[in-house]
Amino acid sequence: MLYYKRRKLPRRCGVILDKRLKIPFNAPLHENDTDSTTYGCRQNNPDICNSNSLDRICAFTSDDSICKKPSKAWKKQYQELIKGKTFNEN
Repeated sequence: MLYYKRRKLPRRCGVILDKRLKIPFNAPLHENDTDSTTYGCRQNNPDICNSNSLDRICAFTSDDSICKKPSKAWKKQYQELIKGKTFNEN
């Protein structure tokens, strides 16, 4: 029986991720958060995000640090966070 080495998939390269833009999914809302965009990246693992490093879409590459395509679960999470009305102004 032949065994093949499992190859790791290449990661998307190009952008050095700014750790300050990695924001926990359950963190309080930022003043720039909306139901369709987030300030920073709220993905649990940004490396596997389909929009990772895309110009003007990913928070790590956009000038305003806004993610234009958050996860599908973000809209529901936004509604739950807006009920608590806790805002983070950092």
